[in-house]
Amino acid sequence: MKIFKGKKRKHIHTRDITLDDIRAVFFPKNFHERYRYLGSVPWNEDGDIFKAMEPLVIFMDYKAKPKWCPRWVLRFLHLFGSDNSIVRVRNRRLCELERRLTKGIQLTDYKTKWYDYDLRISVYGTDQMQDLSDSIEWKFFNKGRRQSLADQIKELDPNTKYHSGYDTDSLHEELNRLENDNSAE
Repeated sequence: MKIFKGKKRKHIHTRDITLDDIRAVFFPKNFHERYRYLGSVPWNEDGDIFKAMEPLVIFMDYKAKPKWCPRWVLRFLHLFGSDNSIVRVRNRRLCELERRLTKGIQLTDYKTKWYDYDLRISVYGTDQMQDLSDSIEWKFFNKGRRQSLADQIKELDPNTKYHSGYDTDSLHEELNRLENDNSAE
């Protein structure tokens, strides 16, 4: 059910605001709806990406939300100021007020780039947030790379003692040794 109709004027299009959008402002039902005002927040709470990024989002919320301001106000400003988007502006004054209140802190994007374990996080925020996102990216990549190498070793030698608990260099050396042994045969 539409509450506010979107506008279309030349190249500017705003979305319709529904009753469900209003409900999400005052009564969020999941993590994504609760922290949506920060930008591109993970929505699937079952995945590895969510588990990796949850501390970053909570830290960003801690730094971005003023102590005196309830979170529903920020969600309201995000909905009516920028249509729950990181690029669109519905009302410039409300959008600027949200940006001032949150000190410009925003999670602009997260994605896996080349492999399913190569996580890339883009953040507008403090150096602490950038360091935390870099650490999350590195740990996520390292853990995924170790698991991938361990799986490749297991395919070549099912009785191996190597598993994902070993460091990347040891796993890579063992994989090279097994591949060389198989090519020599």
